[in-house]
This record gives sequence, structure tokens and C-alpha cells, in this order.
Amino acid sequence: MSAHTVEKIGGSSMSKVEQVLDNILLGDREGDAMYQRVIVVSAYGGMTDLLLEHKKSGDAGVYALFSEGESEWLWSDALTRVGERMCEKNAEIFDDDVYRQAADQFIRERIEGARSCLMDLQRLCSYGHFQLEQHLITVREMLAAVGEAHSAYNTTLLLKQRGVNARFMDMTGWREDATLPLDEKIRSAFADVDFSRELPIVPGYVKCEEGLVKLYDRGYTEITMSRVAVISAAREAIIHKEYHLSSADPKVVGAEKVTPIGRTNYDVADQLSNLGMEAIHPRAAKGLRQNGIPLRVKNTFEPDHAGTLIDSVYRSERPCVEIVAGMRNLIAVEVFDQDMVGMAAAYDTEILGLIDRFRIPVVTKDVNANSITHYVAGSLKKVKRLTRFIEERYPSAMITVKKVAMVCAIGSDLDVPGLLAHCAQELARAEVNILSIHQNMRAVDIQFVIDEGDYERAICALHHCVIEKIEEPADIAKLVRVA
Repeated sequence: MSAHTVEKIGGSSMSKVEQVLDNILLGDREGDAMYQRVIVVSAYGGMTDLLLEHKKSGDAGVYALFSEGESEWLWSDALTRVGERMCEKNAEIFDDDVYRQAADQFIRERIEGARSCLMDLQRLCSYGHFQLEQHLITVREMLAAVGEAHSAYNTTLLLKQRGVNARFMDMTGWREDATLPLDEKIRSAFADVDFSRELPIVPGYVKCEEGLVKLYDRGYTEITMSRVAVISAAREAIIHKEYHLSSADPKVVGAEKVTPIGRTNYDVADQLSNLGMEAIHPRAAKGLRQNGIPLRVKNTFEPDHAGTLIDSVYRSERPCVEIVAGMRNLIAVEVFDQDMVGMAAAYDTEILGLIDRFRIPVVTKDVNANSITHYVAGSLKKVKRLTRFIEERYPSAMITVKKVAMVCAIGSDLDVPGLLAHCAQELARAEVNILSIHQNMRAVDIQFVIDEGDYERAICALHHCVIEKIEEPADIAKLVRVA
């Protein structure tokens, strides 16, 4: 195992450039202490939304306008605005004209190169032998790469300006002919890196045969971090976030009420990923876990705090709830058919196939003798298209679609007699209507499906009863006695 760490900085943190320099990249480090690290950076906050589409609202970015076949001036104007915004960011960052001009020249070349490529592709696909749909994933990858390269190049310039031997590791594939598998691409790029004397700055996107955007959509940065850590045999992987990995979302419960978890395991991290609250992408966690590399989640703005360490072996000394989390926007798709009796497995296989066809993530499901309910995290538009296909396949079925939410109690060991009943009782006291409950024998999470409007009240109620009221979370007796 090497002495170096591989550290990923998220987009929200990257946008606060001075804090990132002071708290992560430089701090009070001097000389050799500046090195033995690899830094993987996301695009600045909001840039990927402008290049692709807004992650939450769905508002069209350059990719969405181009893929929808909008007129050339619409997507081209959007691309121009991205370039202008990136140059505005450069002006915020660099007070030295020489460095700012270098940053502007770099991004203008990428923006104009992308524009020329898209215009050529659009003209090519005006002929019947070439279909735009066949090239869209490549377009998406190219545009995503622009945002990642922008922040990585700027970070390298900033560090060089301060006397650090930083090295821009451009693996985005810009103007490259060959396309290698991901691991081979990383291995080749790092073959001559001296971690003791250089500080590699890596864009979160890597062009490779597998297609990171195709496989992981916008979760590719953590995949890059994970594979760099595995291939370079890093001592530890670190993710710098805007907040600690805490006992609940501080925006919902209140920053003064939550506490950093401190220690947990990859099993808990997987449960959080399932809820869309990724401590780390599950495929990224797999590589770290299989190679015995621990992951540390740190708060960018509290550099002296140890953060939360995640590994494969941790289990709380005594059973307890470590985190209360949830998912606000879920859709329940219930298929009821009395002909399903004795054939639930066949129904489920076919319905799951349709759900997978529409690339709609399934969070959990209920099955009984004649009904199956899948709780999915997708747009209502996609779900309505899905239900039309299910109706065609099962014309005798009754299909119900309902917007819901989910709240969960999660921990590395929840084997506490009476915990489920205790949590349900607290939700009832908070006047939260429970639509469905899920608890399995692994004792790592309890899921409550609730009405969408009860989400915040439910999170606060659960956190209050299993975290805030417990002076020592490991004290089982207190946990089950709290009234």
C-alpha cells in the first residue's frame, strides 16, 4: 500500500475556490507535505447543469437542446453562454492577467472545438444514412468533459501560481485518437507520476472504452476517484463535501441538531446510495471495498475535523441508529391483478424488465398474492409511459400511480428488539401516515413509505426519537425506553 491518498472535491465545494485552497489544497502544508496526494475535481457547481441539463429541475442545457433536435442557434447560443460563464468564473479566480488569459484561452479552445464538432455532426445527420440518436451518448460525454477539464486546469494553474508542482492529468480524451479501457487509461497516465514530488490534478471525467457517462451518468467523478485509488494502491480515499456525513440532513433537521457519524461501513453507504444520498457511488464503493481501501468523508469547511471513516469491517459496538435519511420524491407504481396469484415472480420479472427499459431506478418494492408495488425514483412523464406498456401487457390489471416519500433509520447494526414499533409510534405521534413498512433480516435499515407532504416532519420526528433523545446512541436500553 502506498503512502498517498486520492481525494475527490465535489462541485459545490469547488465553487468556493479560496476555501478549497485554504482548507484542502494548501492549508498550512509546506514542502514535502504538499504531496503524496491525488486530487480528483468535479466541475464547478452549476456548470454541468448548463452543459447537459439541470439535475433537479430538468431545464435544458446544451446537450438537451442539441439532442431534442432544436435549431442550431438555440444550442449554439447556450454553448456560448456556458463559455461566457466559465470565463466569468476565471475572472473571479485569477487576479493575475497572465494566468487568467491562459485559463480563458484553454476554455475557449474547448468550447469552440465542441461547437465545431456538434455542427459537423448535425450536418452529417441531415443525411438519411446517419442517425443522430446513435451519437448522442458520445455528445453527452464530450460536453461533460468540458466542465471537468475547466475546473481541473484552473486548479492546476492556481497551485502553480503558488509554487506547487501541480500536474494537469488530462484524461478527458480531447483530440485523442485511441480509446483505452478505463483501468488501462489510468495506469498509462500515472505510469511516470512521482507522488512524492508532484500533485496530480485529475478531471472527474475520463474518456474510456466503457463510457463513464453511459454507465454512471453523472456519478462518474467518484468512479474515477475509486479506480485511481485502486490502481495506484492508495492508502485512503477521501471525499470532500459541503457538509459532514451526518445523522440527518442539516437542511431539514437543523445544523445544530445533527452530528457527524464518525464511523460506519460500506453496507450503510450502500443504503444511502439507494436513497440517492450518496456518500459514494455504489460502484465506486465496490472497488474500494474489494481492495481494502477505506473511504473518509470530510467537510470542506472544517479541515481539522476527522470526518467519517467508512470501511468493510466496522460494526457499532452495540446496536443503534446511526443516520436518519430519506427520499422526498418517489412514485409508487402498484399493479393489482387477481390472475397474479401463484405467478407473482413472472409478473415481477416482466415489470422489472420494463422499468429497466426506461432506466427508472427502483428503490424498494412490496409483493403479495395479487399485487406488486414498485417504488421508483423517476419523472412522472417516464412513469406514465411505463404504465402504458404495463397496461398493454396485462390488460386485466389495475394500475395505481401515487407520489410518495420514504424515510429510513439506518445503522451498521439495528438488531434492537422493538425498534420498528418504537419508530412507527413516533411517526404516529407526529401525525405521519405510514403507507408501507420494510425491514429485512440484515438489520441495517428500516424503511417507511409515507405521504409526500409528510417528509420533513417524518425526518425530524425520527431523528428526534432515535438520535437527539439518546445521550449515548449505543445504549440499547435508552433506545427502546424513550417515550
